[in-house]
Amino acid sequence: MRSWLAILVLLTGAVVAPPGASAASEPTLPPTGTDVDYQLGGSGPLPAHVGIVVRDRGARPSSRAYSVCYVNGFQTQPEERSFWRRHLDLVLRHGGRPVVDEAWGEWLLDIRTADKRRRLARIVGRWVAGCAEDGYQAVEYDNLDSYTRSKGLLTGRQASRYASLLVGRAHAAGLAAAQKNRAGWDGTAVGYDFAIAEECGRWRECASYVSDYGRQVLVVEYRRKDFRRTCRHHGARLPVVLRDRALTPHGVHAWC
Repeated sequence: MRSWLAILVLLTGAVVAPPGASAASEPTLPPTGTDVDYQLGGSGPLPAHVGIVVRDRGARPSSRAYSVCYVNGFQTQPEERSFWRRHLDLVLRHGGRPVVDEAWGEWLLDIRTADKRRRLARIVGRWVAGCAEDGYQAVEYDNLDSYTRSKGLLTGRQASRYASLLVGRAHAAGLAAAQKNRAGWDGTAVGYDFAIAEECGRWRECASYVSDYGRQVLVVEYRRKDFRRTCRHHGARLPVVLRDRALTPHGVHAWC
């Protein structure tokens, strides 16, 4: 007979510690009153005023700044297509071909069924555990609003259910979890701890994130005029960085 724990994991896909096991440490939130850098295109030195950095899971965390591990949880990394070809049933397809986020050349993952969401969460969960082992304090799951680019195949409800599993994986590893984009949806309902908002100034969405997360919002802008507007309205309370879209180490950098 299966134990209650096994049944719970089977039904929900959740990460549950057995009775008597030590729980993961409480996640640490990003510090406030400091700046953020977004370094997905390669790691570089951090100015003294930058106390938060986001880096790809293949990079090392900073030795002095609060480090957020970037993990593609809803889409694939372009360079990892060989891996996903071995798990092609977990890739969203239309007419037999993978559905692509054209802006980044990434395949969308198929989160339409509970079984696929659980299987994907197990794969992504292993990467998250690696982030924790490397010394990161948090994880950013890209990209919660991927369903809006799915040709109508995915829904917001499916994304929310999958997000809940991913947040559980982060917390089980002792990491804080960042909601990436999807303004207007309160991710705290599924346990997200803070938000990372791309171009919220451009789309006039920053206040929406603030209403859900207060000062726990990290903002990335890619156009200088949007950056200036965001700084004017939110720079006194939120860390805002201007970056080039390639996010290269020596590319565009500016702070409020």
